[in-house]
Amino acid sequence: MKIKRQKQAKKTTSFYKYNFGFREPYQILIDGTFCQAALKNKIQIKEQMPKYLMGEIQLCTTSCALKELETLGNDLYGAKIILQRFQVRRCPHFKVPVSASACLLSMLGDNNPHHYYVATQDFSVTQGLKKIPGVPLLYIILNTIVLDKPSQASLDHVQAVQLGELVSPAQQQSIRTLKEEQGIAPKDGVRRGRKRKRKQSNPNPLSCLKKKKKKQGVPTPPLKKTEDEGKKKRSRRTKQKTEGGDGMDAPIAANT
Repeated sequence: MKIKRQKQAKKTTSFYKYNFGFREPYQILIDGTFCQAALKNKIQIKEQMPKYLMGEIQLCTTSCALKELETLGNDLYGAKIILQRFQVRRCPHFKVPVSASACLLSMLGDNNPHHYYVATQDFSVTQGLKKIPGVPLLYIILNTIVLDKPSQASLDHVQAVQLGELVSPAQQQSIRTLKEEQGIAPKDGVRRGRKRKRKQSNPNPLSCLKKKKKKQGVPTPPLKKTEDEGKKKRSRRTKQKTEGGDGMDAPIAANT
């Protein structure tokens, strides 16, 4: 039975590894209910979890999960001691703590970008996790740790990727790697689509000339007349003929 469970766990781990980009060390997000069940069933989480997943792990929790155990009193004191040994990941509810279930779901977002495994016994959390693709679920049953089968949301996501409707996280990472090798990927801190700076050119010399100021009070000169209008008409002088018709000019009579 133990060998069968490990084979199933290896198969599920490979499913998340190749379809959602999970890598070692696996980050396991734990709440107080899982620690309480481990304490009750005498399960050593740090020792048994790496053997079950067959890989390196990082156990972590949130400040909201610790606060919840503190408010529940001495009944969960042992679970609180176990949970305090794990890394505390920063959550958005630092000033105003919320319930552990709401905090865990907020850490996963819509697509679990940080690749968390979630270890919990809370039914409300498990129902919320099954709606998010790419979230492995761990729980304790019959004194053993069990990795749940992929949810229907995860299976639908993988099927959509295979049909070409979506791009898997692994494919996105390979695309980014290829772009970096080709030198076409945007560098960190540089916004995509940034406009290139134009080279500074010399100003237009005509734009640097001072504008001529019009003199006030001086009438504007009249427009020049055309060449034809400016010429005076020449009068033609006719010669007076004599009675004899010799064509000579008649003498001018002198005053007597």
